[in-house]
Amino acid sequence: MTDRDAIERFLEMMAAQAGAAANTLAAYRRDLTLASDVLAGALARADADALARLADEWRDLSRATVARKAAALRRFFGFLVDEGDRADDPSRALPRPGTRRALPRTLGHADVDRLFAAIAARLARDPPIATDLRLAALIELLYGSGLRASELVSLPRNAVHPDRPFLILKGKGGRERLVPLSDRARAAVAAWRAHVPAAAGYLFPSGGTHISRVRLFQLVRGIAAEAGIPPDRISPHVLRHAFATHLLEGGADLRALQTMLGHADIATTEIYTHVDRRRLVDLVNERHPLERTLAEARVDASVSGT
Repeated sequence: MTDRDAIERFLEMMAAQAGAAANTLAAYRRDLTLASDVLAGALARADADALARLADEWRDLSRATVARKAAALRRFFGFLVDEGDRADDPSRALPRPGTRRALPRTLGHADVDRLFAAIAARLARDPPIATDLRLAALIELLYGSGLRASELVSLPRNAVHPDRPFLILKGKGGRERLVPLSDRARAAVAAWRAHVPAAAGYLFPSGGTHISRVRLFQLVRGIAAEAGIPPDRISPHVLRHAFATHLLEGGADLRALQTMLGHADIATTEIYTHVDRRRLVDLVNERHPLERTLAEARVDASVSGT
């Protein structure tokens, strides 16, 4: 079995069973091919000493890059063991640099209120102009549903039904997911769609296709500036983060949030659990049964005068 054959079989499995996206498959192919080149085509048969040589080759790379490469090789060797091509898994010799995942940038509730106030001021024109109706629909869907920028700009014209409070989207890796829609978002889309030609293929058309992610980015920053939010603090992805963070703060279930965001791994969703620690303490004090018993006892004591 050559490295090339092993890598191709591995990538076929990742596409068919794990639903890996094209960019993910390309990254795996690149990392595995480079590792095979370093080991002179003997990656699939590599032992712990060979993998140690690989780690030495990576010594000048960033921790994040080393972590990514090592993770790709671990999955590759796990596949070979599962397929019976190897009896052992040498990947324990690979480094574990322990990358530190940065917390996502997000917006506070006051920032979001100012953003929608700026949109409302635009819509107060009589009659509102079509581009403002489009902007309202875009922002409502970004913050109200947590869509990715690429998913939002490429929505079909009739993706949002007036009597259906959800979207069915095909996201990364071709995985379908259900995304709830608020009444506000559906109303904003309906107001905008009245200005979209019936023959248009997209909800947010531009030329022969749809508006670009770059244009969406510009529109978000433009309305943020009107709302007094510094441009470097906001982007379409920041609004997606705000959607997730504020839902969790409101008591949303992490698994439900994972489904809505389209994350394949719940570890990705867990980055949103950076909620205010004071809120967590208050939650325990308010909801824990022992705390409620103590509170009731204090009330009883004050009534009886003891």
